[in-house]
Amino acid sequence: MSYWNGSHWEREGPATEPPQARPSRRRHVAEAIAEGSLIALLTVGLIAGTAFAGKGGQSTKGGGKSTGTLSPVVLDGADAVANHGERLTFDVTTSATDRPFVSLWCWQGTNGVYNKSIGIFESYLFDPWFTLDSTYWADGAEASCTARLYYYDKRGNQKLLTTLDLMVAP
Repeated sequence: MSYWNGSHWEREGPATEPPQARPSRRRHVAEAIAEGSLIALLTVGLIAGTAFAGKGGQSTKGGGKSTGTLSPVVLDGADAVANHGERLTFDVTTSATDRPFVSLWCWQGTNGVYNKSIGIFESYLFDPWFTLDSTYWADGAEASCTARLYYYDKRGNQKLLTTLDLMVAP
């Protein structure tokens, strides 16, 4: 290639920079393995940290475990069986708090169809029941549900007291 220097044309010579040395294949493989190991270690750390974070302490100041009982109460219908579309609440007893909450998670197969939490105490501002229906709930199919009794400690951490599995009929 040529270029004009202002008075005449000059021919460009070959590049004067030496070619870059390529890293060896062995070094490249070692760096790739190290990077993959670091990613795997970080992933395992995140999963383990999340699992341990969910295992909040349930002990009281006296050293014993806080517990509670959870019993379903069907508000609608002719029987004590929870059915799709009915309202459901829970009788709760616990000495751990005067402001217990219950969450209800329901699945039809592997599809989550319902998730709600309510407070089971006098000053709770909303309806203290679950209406067993959602836009995801398939008519004519039963749902398996898990109720969780919990409270919030002084630092705002959720403390699990007990769980209860129940079926909701179609």
